[in-house]
Amino acid sequence: MHFTLHRQFPQGLRNDWDALLKQSTADVPFLRYDFLHQWWETRGGGEWQQAELNIITASNDSGLTGVAPFFKTLQNGQHCLMFLGSIEVFDYLDFVSRAEDLPGFLEGLVSYVGELDPLCNVIDLYNIINHSPTIPILQATASKLGWAFNLEPIQPSPYIPLTGDWETYLAGIDKKQRHEIRRKMRRFEEIGPGTRWYIADDPRKLDAEMDDFLNMMSQDLDKHVFLTPVMREFMHQIARVSMEAGILQLSFLEIEGEKAAGKFILHYQDRLLAYNSAVETRFREHSPGWVLLGYLLQWATENGIHEFDFMRGNEEYKYRFGARDRFVMRATLTR
Repeated sequence: MHFTLHRQFPQGLRNDWDALLKQSTADVPFLRYDFLHQWWETRGGGEWQQAELNIITASNDSGLTGVAPFFKTLQNGQHCLMFLGSIEVFDYLDFVSRAEDLPGFLEGLVSYVGELDPLCNVIDLYNIINHSPTIPILQATASKLGWAFNLEPIQPSPYIPLTGDWETYLAGIDKKQRHEIRRKMRRFEEIGPGTRWYIADDPRKLDAEMDDFLNMMSQDLDKHVFLTPVMREFMHQIARVSMEAGILQLSFLEIEGEKAAGKFILHYQDRLLAYNSAVETRFREHSPGWVLLGYLLQWATENGIHEFDFMRGNEEYKYRFGARDRFVMRATLTR
């Protein structure tokens, strides 16, 4: 493999990058070229002030075989490489490479990094899903090349497997919770005119819909602090590239014609990935977040969705809806 360092986003590789992603061991939307490009434009919505782009690609006679979407920064006084998307705003990160190429790509990559920058002694990789084949291959590579390897869980990332219709899903969760979901949805439907849920799919209205969503989000104190002006612009941009890619499912619940809850979801292949959520506090008595989640799960079971992924965070409501745990990990290589 031939390795190349890019200090600017390689626009000429955009199509090849996304085509390789579809064949890679970690096909998640956060690794799409446009997603990572938008992340870099604002440094993760302002999360990183000091960062230098260090994307490394590998190719052979057949074309692109691997992408390491890195940036370089200082952590605890040490130069280190990290995934673009780290740490807060992209839930799943990894390398982009086919299963058959991954061992050779990672071994060549770590060797290349060691030769490229003698001052860079740490590769610090957040948000790798625990079942990723990257983890054991990185561990073996580190041992072979004389790097120390450390692996630790960061957060649970609960998900609901969906294997049947709506009634099958309901039958598989706790009886009390099943009753609560039905009761809350029935109460919502009894409110009267102006109550509905919908998917915002009109590009002309996207900015306004996102403003409504972000304004609802900001009613939560922690989210209000999180939603700085640069973070709000980042969220708008991610919504735009998601809609352009055909994977945005921005959904709202309305009560008496007013938005009561919203969910920013990515519909990627046969999965729904719940990226963010918001609730209008004036309507809390109607449990709008739960009701909207109920409708989304019902929609998912009726439209061939095999998994509802809550992504990072162990909030109790996720488990009440039948979620199971998996984890995102942090893998660190140090020489």
